[in-house]
Amino acid sequence: MLDADDVQRVALSLPETREKERWGHPTFDVAGKMFVTVPDDQSSFAVRCPRFDREELIAAEPHKFWVPAHEAASAWVRVRLDALEDAGELHDILLDSWRQAAPSRLTDTEDP
Repeated sequence: MLDADDVQRVALSLPETREKERWGHPTFDVAGKMFVTVPDDQSSFAVRCPRFDREELIAAEPHKFWVPAHEAASAWVRVRLDALEDAGELHDILLDSWRQAAPSRLTDTEDP
């Protein structure tokens, strides 16, 4: 089963990613913009996600994706670690969020 250490490992493998503590838990930035955070209980992580896409994800896989009430107005979605199929799926989700935050000089190159 995947855990918060896997999130950290994959996030830090992406170009120019830096780990920073915010709100008492780890977050990961690219070029100064946050793209993933691991909340206190470490059973899930939050990534950037346009609201329209987020609604589709939640509707399609509610066991995997969710949004706490206090984050409903944000453009983020939570992902349950125990619902992920494998490390490849974790990588794809983190990469998508990274691309949303990364500057074009990084995203215009080959896949990281």
